[in-house]
Amino acid sequence: MPLPFLTADRAFEAAEDVALPFEDRERWRRPYRPGPWRVATAALALLLASYVLFAAVVIALTGSVSEAGVIFGISLLVIVAALRLLRMGVWVSTRGLRQVRFLFTRTVPWGRVATVRTAQQPVRWLGLPRTVQGQALTVVRRDRPAQDSAVLLTTHGADFLGRAEAFDRAADAVEAWAAENRLV
Repeated sequence: MPLPFLTADRAFEAAEDVALPFEDRERWRRPYRPGPWRVATAALALLLASYVLFAAVVIALTGSVSEAGVIFGISLLVIVAALRLLRMGVWVSTRGLRQVRFLFTRTVPWGRVATVRTAQQPVRWLGLPRTVQGQALTVVRRDRPAQDSAVLLTTHGADFLGRAEAFDRAADAVEAWAAENRLV
């Protein structure tokens, strides 16, 4: 049984780098696998949520249902945060390029994308304020100046830290989607 988060980049492993005929190109898909830092953080958050849920049950059994409800709500927030953390990243379809962040999602139709390119520049290390030299996949939009390019992926992000080859494959895949769909 294939797992959907493992099959996101299977279409790009084909010999000719074309999508298989049974794949729905209208569906939003992430052209790379989530990185180990992202998965480990989400797993730890879900582990914490299980302990908080257990605490809610214990508190409910001791008779304070309102306090148990508050603790149960906190555990639900932790679960939602872990699931959102797993959804974060860059998603592509024939409709455009979607960047999912923790609190918001931004979608750019392919018609507004001028270029998608890889650049050597200072990038954030795991999204923290500390910057290091690395590579970034950036998108330049037609309706904005070239200086306002948005960073999509970096070599030091949660998906690609220590996985330079995976970053190169993901950047190539997003660039291929951009080249194919901007011409349509």
